[in-house]
Amino acid sequence: MAQLYFYYSAMNAGKSTSLLQSSYNYRERGMNTFVLTAAIDDRAGVGKVASRIGIETDAYAFDSNDNLSEIINKRHSREHQHCILIDEAQFLSKQQVKQLTYVVDCLDIPVLCYGIKTDFQGELFPGSHYLLAWSDKLIELKTICHCGRKANMILRLDSEGKPVREGEQVEIGGNDTYESVCRKHFRPYFWD
Repeated sequence: MAQLYFYYSAMNAGKSTSLLQSSYNYRERGMNTFVLTAAIDDRAGVGKVASRIGIETDAYAFDSNDNLSEIINKRHSREHQHCILIDEAQFLSKQQVKQLTYVVDCLDIPVLCYGIKTDFQGELFPGSHYLLAWSDKLIELKTICHCGRKANMILRLDSEGKPVREGEQVEIGGNDTYESVCRKHFRPYFWD
């Protein structure tokens, strides 16, 4: 029976690497995978999922208006899909997460979502909120803070490398813009 999985973490925990490895494992067995990623994150190029370790694949770039169950169903009717993999899942809408539950429950295709749990202010992203609520399996991928503890929070940095407290929830960036930290090192900026 298919299930909806949510692999979540702070930044730099290897989410994209894990997604690419999962897709490779299916394809190595002669199975079809359909990889999707949020169009808003074009750091590797539109329609690309890339890992910091240098591997990448083409992907369908979705935006918040796309009906994912329709897109997946059309592809599935042309070529049987054995697994759906979604990178940057924090950018899914509530409706899109519902659509993914349809893919799992009605099309019987496993869906593996990979994303960040919280933003730079410690608030859940909409996609993460509903994936945490509705997924069959939750898997935390771990990364570490500069102190060696598990990093479960994210700081957004200004151009001088100092943490910022305010701003839009979404600002696309990498290591020059964000730092994964433990709660102890997040606390002084938002909770003390």
